[in-house]
Amino acid sequence: MSDLYAVFGNPIAHSRSPAIHAAFAAATGEKLCYEAWLAPVDGFAAAIAEFVAAGGRGANVTVPFKEEACCLSSHLSERAARAGAVNTLSFRDGEIFGDNTDGAGLVQDIAGNLVFPLAGRRILLLGAGGAARGVIAPLLAGKPASLHIVNRGADKALVLAGAFADIAAVTAGNFAELAGKSFDLVINATSASLAGESLPLPAGLFAVGALAYDMMYGKGETPFLQQARMQGAERCADGLGMLVEQAAEAFRIWRGRRPETAPVLAELRRQLVS
Repeated sequence: MSDLYAVFGNPIAHSRSPAIHAAFAAATGEKLCYEAWLAPVDGFAAAIAEFVAAGGRGANVTVPFKEEACCLSSHLSERAARAGAVNTLSFRDGEIFGDNTDGAGLVQDIAGNLVFPLAGRRILLLGAGGAARGVIAPLLAGKPASLHIVNRGADKALVLAGAFADIAAVTAGNFAELAGKSFDLVINATSASLAGESLPLPAGLFAVGALAYDMMYGKGETPFLQQARMQGAERCADGLGMLVEQAAEAFRIWRGRRPETAPVLAELRRQLVS
């Protein structure tokens, strides 16, 4: 029998995780079944209990349940505790182990797939919500020259920066304070692209050779990437690679081996443009 895994979210029908993990399983010879489970907004814990009772070995968690998954976990990895959110659950001996692979996926996509090392770079992180919080520690582990967080309201960004002060000095502010500054890597962790909105980015924000990275993805360039290209970003990338890489890290946690991601990413990209 195949081991059972799933992704939980609401909504969840759009999720590409079942296809990604099916491809990983086929490539590695691992026998597993991976499903998409729609959990009621007010019934995540019950849905997880039902899944475990059905023999579930592990699960991915997406919007809006990552924070609740953190609270539900009996054990947290250091990166999950730092993020205050969990996207990967493992069930063993009646206990729930929570991890967060989002930051690892982002860094692997940027530094590995895009060959854009973080060391010595000036990084700007747009947004101060859960998506931003989950990637700060992995970004700092790459030894950038600086990390600056901006949010429409500076207070939230300042609080978030302070939460990681024991790792490195992180600065923060609002968009208006970006005038006259430039960065080597600008990461959009806001929901602006989902809403089709532009961000108040000043001219000159992108340094020579800068990479603009949007955690969102879709058919064609996201609104943020369109804006970044018009404002001089030399390189632009969406979050499809992050999706695949964080899935590969979850697969490693569950199965003890990390699958090759390039073929899966190439196929997903082909599907998006076809």
